[in-house]
Amino acid sequence: MPRLIELADGQARWADDAFVHITDEDAIPETGDVILTLARFETEGDALLSSNSRRVGVRIESDQEVEVLAYDLPRIAVVALAFPKYRDGRAYTSARLLRERFGYQGQVRAVGDVLQEQAGFMVRCGFDAFEAADGATPEAWTKAAGRFRHVYQRAADGREVAFEERAR
Repeated sequence: MPRLIELADGQARWADDAFVHITDEDAIPETGDVILTLARFETEGDALLSSNSRRVGVRIESDQEVEVLAYDLPRIAVVALAFPKYRDGRAYTSARLLRERFGYQGQVRAVGDVLQEQAGFMVRCGFDAFEAADGATPEAWTKAAGRFRHVYQRAADGREVAFEERAR
């Protein structure tokens, strides 16, 4: 079973990935948890979500809008946001929208060209699982996610900003 890095309470750890990524051409397995492309979810998502025997996730590419999932979010277990290149930051916005505007409580997973140097920013935006492309360990992700003591703007992680800390 593949592994990914999950972050909870500031600590990263290895976790088994029970989900199988399904492309538009793949057959959907009879059982097991799946992550579908947005196009596949739009055509077959209702039927899969109706089944109580599996969890369903959706992969959103950087040029797709996460808002199309708003109605189904309470039933979606994972939203996998793709980073086609490490310098493409559109998935950060999608993560913040999921957490702040839509109140999504499921897993927000970073997939694609995901590097540990991005950990702090990803956590601030609401990511809590990572398919790291650089082979980094959970220990390295924990360190990278907590690298900066002070933050200067509000984000999905709810950390106190520096000017509020100083005012106390």
